[in-house]
Amino acid sequence: MSEEAAKAMEIKEAQEPKEARKAEAKKAKETATAVAEKKEEKKAKKTAAKSGTAQLDKLVDEIGSLTVLELAELVDTLKERFSIQAVAVSSVAAAGPPAEAPVEKSEFDIVLTDVGGQKLQVLKEVRSVTSLGLKEAKELIDNLPGTVKEAAGKEEAEEIKKKLESVGAKVELK
Repeated sequence: MSEEAAKAMEIKEAQEPKEARKAEAKKAKETATAVAEKKEEKKAKKTAAKSGTAQLDKLVDEIGSLTVLELAELVDTLKERFSIQAVAVSSVAAAGPPAEAPVEKSEFDIVLTDVGGQKLQVLKEVRSVTSLGLKEAKELIDNLPGTVKEAAGKEEAEEIKKKLESVGAKVELK
């Protein structure tokens, strides 16, 4: 081999590793670029999701600042625009959690609504269950409906009602 051929071979051999290194570097650079692009895409998606949440937060704040009349108009407008109709909800679905039992009343007002035919007997019973004198009891009976006793306990109210009804009077417990 000639000297020139040997030098050419040496140069060629020296260039091959450089080219291989260049190819490897190029491949590494492409991979790094692809990874960076994927990271940016993820960030962009997160930002888009956050901006959607920001838009909702802004909308909720705006709705919160509306007056009751403006809210009613908004509801009507939404119903019209989106053709929303009121739908009857079944009682089972609408019931939700069981309602609290109504609180039983513990105090009653005893109201005389009618004396009936035995006015004298009713007058005597009214005087016996109250501390009214003859004149006050007569005024109560003459100006019906009249409250015989206020804030009586349940048992006491039922007992007074029973006594007055036994002599022909009509009584309501309120």
